[in-house]
Amino acid sequence: MAIECITKAPSSSSSSPMPESTTLKQNDHDHKPLVFDASVLRHQSTIPQQFVWPDDEKPSMSARELRVPLVDLVGFMAGDEDQAVEVSRLVGEACLKHGFFLVVNHGVDAGLIKDAHKYMDLFFELPLAEKQRAQRKLGEHCGYASSFTGRFSSKLPWKETLSFRYSADPTCPKIVQDYFTNRLGQDFHQLGVVYQEYSEAMSKLSLGIMELLGMSLGVGRDHFKDFFQENDSVMRLNYYPPCQKPDQTLGTGPHCDPTSLTILHQDLVGGLQVFVDDEWCSIPPDFNAFVVNIGDTFMALSNGRYKSCLHRAVVNRETPRKSLAFFLCPKKDRVVQPPAQLVDDEQNPRIYPDFTWPTLLEFTQRHYRADMNTLDVFSKWVLNGQI
Repeated sequence: MAIECITKAPSSSSSSPMPESTTLKQNDHDHKPLVFDASVLRHQSTIPQQFVWPDDEKPSMSARELRVPLVDLVGFMAGDEDQAVEVSRLVGEACLKHGFFLVVNHGVDAGLIKDAHKYMDLFFELPLAEKQRAQRKLGEHCGYASSFTGRFSSKLPWKETLSFRYSADPTCPKIVQDYFTNRLGQDFHQLGVVYQEYSEAMSKLSLGIMELLGMSLGVGRDHFKDFFQENDSVMRLNYYPPCQKPDQTLGTGPHCDPTSLTILHQDLVGGLQVFVDDEWCSIPPDFNAFVVNIGDTFMALSNGRYKSCLHRAVVNRETPRKSLAFFLCPKKDRVVQPPAQLVDDEQNPRIYPDFTWPTLLEFTQRHYRADMNTLDVFSKWVLNGQI
């Protein structure tokens, strides 16, 4: 039986789009703001109610393993045309089903990956006040976030993140490195060096995957590669502290990525789950592989042919979990529209309107909490002239 990305939400609480007034946190001057500090919360017997998810959305700790294609890039990267055709076929099959696949022999230096994880430990083990020097401001997508206590008031994720912008534009050669020294100080210079190099490696890998996606869709290997050549992307460090009640909360709630492509590297703890065939399934960690998945923006670029699928992260009681996520996004002025080869007025009409990535990003940051309906709700928002 083919695995299909769901078309209905797995619970009633997420099945219908919610307006901003019910999804985004309202100012409440009568209550002390909640602070997520895992070093304090871990000594409590329970977790704050804001982190407890509804019964029908609580995690399954025994999810079956999802079989996703293991795509070996060694031949493709060496210029073997036959191998390029074969791996593009595997990638295409995965994207038609659920949008997830693994890549190995990807050309990213193993020492760089280890350093990226090592410095993640260094940052997240800092006292909360130190991390808050890079505090993410309301309505922004970059900076440090201890859960999303400033944005939402319920169904909070049990995690900390540090997000920063990466640009492949030649006029921004050290944008990541500069971010760390400007926001956190010269003591964090080496973190900036490592994550600058890591982001550059992710951008290069992303463009290679875009070649394969173009081949699999029959639009040529250069179409999407050229579109993302000067990408303006987001790099995120995810840290999921141990939780005394892992059966009551989630590290990341169910959502589809609004971006174009996600390249994820997991540590060896595990926790990524994908919703397919009406159940949550796990993708076990493999330190030698990257997990790749399609996001909403690329689903629009493919005119709905390739799927952006619902996924989440679970936590555990004993061990912190870490992951590195690179979210590929187009340059800000690029118009997101499918190539002509993927549009046919009779059989394959346009599904989504033209838009730019900053418009969709603003929608998810200020008006709508990302879920499986984001792209459809955003499209209606655009068509109704609310931009």
